[in-house]
Amino acid sequence: MRDSRIASLPVAIAALFGFGVYAFLQIADEVSEAELDRFDSWLLLALRNPADISDPLGPAWFEEFMIELTALGGYPLLTLIVVAVAGFLVVSRRYGPAVYTLLSIALGTSLSHGLKLLYDRPRPDLVEQLVSVHTPSFPSGHASMSAVVYLTLATVIVRFVDGLAVRSYVLWVALLLTVGIGASRVYLGVHWPSDVAAGWAFGVSWACLAWLVVTALRAWRLRRQGPPGEDRPVRSDGRAGT
Repeated sequence: MRDSRIASLPVAIAALFGFGVYAFLQIADEVSEAELDRFDSWLLLALRNPADISDPLGPAWFEEFMIELTALGGYPLLTLIVVAVAGFLVVSRRYGPAVYTLLSIALGTSLSHGLKLLYDRPRPDLVEQLVSVHTPSFPSGHASMSAVVYLTLATVIVRFVDGLAVRSYVLWVALLLTVGIGASRVYLGVHWPSDVAAGWAFGVSWACLAWLVVTALRAWRLRRQGPPGEDRPVRSDGRAGT
């Protein structure tokens, strides 16, 4: 795995983590006091045909596109993606990153689901929901889990590639998927906008925490190895120990 050469990057990631946690708590507080109800209702209605609020704005193909896009944040597809990436890491004999990827995403998923049960916010009933849902509304599971999965995977992938352009591309793809999936939930009427905003805040903060944990583990491992040029113990297979 590669390490960032920008010394201030961990500080920036830590600041983003703190901002994400703060944003989530602020949104949750305002939701509990019904301070965002007017904005939530306004935005949901703004995305619907004024003459028929059961009809979302845009042509039929765009509605179908949003339905397909929202599936990218569903648990079945996210599970397949995570298993596929973890399998690649195992086959590549990168066992540490594989275990870390599975563990961090599993913990993020559990925490997101626990928050849903804790807040137990009803789904929007202001407009017709264009896809079926069966869980509480806050925070948005699709928004939070797409951020947790795609951004966490991005933080792992960028550590195996060189070049700023490649790393930027990976991060931008993860961000665009996260934003698009969250926006689709509001467009389809299955989430209040504040649900999605809270899901994004949670997912971003969790991905930042995952990045910081990887950085700390890398620093600990490099410290154990000692400075460059220092003699390291040789294992029985002839390879330098770590």
